[in-house]
Amino acid sequence: MNNFTHPFLDAAGELPDDKLHEECGVFGVIGANEAAAACALGLHALQHRGQEAVGITSFDGTEFYSRKGLGHVAENFSTGESIAELPGHMAAGHVRYSTTGGAGLRNVQPLYADLASGGFAVAHNGNISNACHLRQGLVEKGAIFQSTSDTEVIIHLVATSRYPTMLDKLVDALRLVEGAYALVVMTPRGMMACRDPLGIRPLAMGRLGDAIVFASETVALDVVGAEFMRQVDPGEFVEVDFDGTVRSHRPFGESRPRPCIFEHVYFSRPDSIFNKRSVYESRKHIGIELAKEEPVEADLVVPVPDSGVPAAIGYSQESGIPFELGIIRSHYVGRTFIQPSDGARHAGVKRKHNANRMLVEGKKIVLIDDSIVRGTTSLKIVEMMRDAGAKEVHFRVASPPTGHGCYYGVDTPERSKLLAGRMDLAAMRAFIKADSLAFVSIDGLYRAVGLDGRDSTCPQYCDACFTGDYPTSLTDLADKKEEEAQLALPVGKVA
Repeated sequence: MNNFTHPFLDAAGELPDDKLHEECGVFGVIGANEAAAACALGLHALQHRGQEAVGITSFDGTEFYSRKGLGHVAENFSTGESIAELPGHMAAGHVRYSTTGGAGLRNVQPLYADLASGGFAVAHNGNISNACHLRQGLVEKGAIFQSTSDTEVIIHLVATSRYPTMLDKLVDALRLVEGAYALVVMTPRGMMACRDPLGIRPLAMGRLGDAIVFASETVALDVVGAEFMRQVDPGEFVEVDFDGTVRSHRPFGESRPRPCIFEHVYFSRPDSIFNKRSVYESRKHIGIELAKEEPVEADLVVPVPDSGVPAAIGYSQESGIPFELGIIRSHYVGRTFIQPSDGARHAGVKRKHNANRMLVEGKKIVLIDDSIVRGTTSLKIVEMMRDAGAKEVHFRVASPPTGHGCYYGVDTPERSKLLAGRMDLAAMRAFIKADSLAFVSIDGLYRAVGLDGRDSTCPQYCDACFTGDYPTSLTDLADKKEEEAQLALPVGKVA
């Protein structure tokens, strides 16, 4: 047993990747020849949204077939034999980075169940913030769970609904759910797709010949050759039958959408369109706003690859400071298992990023990154620049300080491990050892995505990770805090 400890190591003894991670990506297609093959290709385009596990379920008109595995899409669906195991004209798939429920093959989606009305498969992007509360009630009524995923709660709620049609059962189930979800559902009658009433998690809709396609991002539609039709609207349920009939339902009425603004900052691929805007253009404009708000005298603008590149281009164009690739990233390095020595930890970071020494030596550098989470990677990058001879290192961040946890499907450390959750700006600058540190303002971020600024009375996006303004109730969190408060009371006392 390794007794080495480090304040930022995870349970596996690793230094966690110092980024926020989307929980997953979903893809669904109905009416296509070799639907599973199209699904695998679409999931490959969504690989950045989940790299822990992948699964595909298909339906051939009579039976459902499933194949799941840990690792990347290419590791599990790269052969004709793997696709041949998934016949049919309808398929749904999922790439996963676990938040609720943890890792393991039993939590890999799509989840499937035989209900009284027939087979039911669901792929879910998001997080149900009252899943534990609902699960406890279901278990007390006799429900038996096969996974620890919050998605299985939805299946049980559908199974126990007394409404007659599958659409009504799903609506009935989701009325009990709080949090975020984008769902692709398969039944013997066809496919359904829906988003939560606030549209926190994304879902796009396209057409591939006579087939209808759903995907977490438009880039997946591009890759399979589908034409982007529109986004599934917040609170909308889209039904697609095998004859190609498409029906739209809006059982929750009108709402004020709050899509996740971090899709613009980091989650989505830059070649995607989110909320009717080019993600690449949004990121460039964040850099422009950052240059206006937080200028600095420097010789070079250097992105932290790869996610800092578009914002660095915008910062360079607005400031007039040349853009250069002062850091080169290896694309062939996975997570680094940490050895019990500082030297090994530092070597692990350098395997992923290396300074372009001849370029940065003697220069004043502006480093641009999309966010700072724990701050550990930022510290190593600044040290790397100094070791390469940079005269000054100024850090600029293309998002506001991330000081609050996310409960809507993002793998966020607890607030005590978020740098902005436990330090002010001066302390953060000292921690990462930069000559200066600045973040784009929340209003600057909103301007970059095409708005006049943040409307504090009715924000147009979910920005809770920056502001702490959560758009839904957080029942499980409240229950946990109440339980902790009871445990903290002296024996015999009741709150």
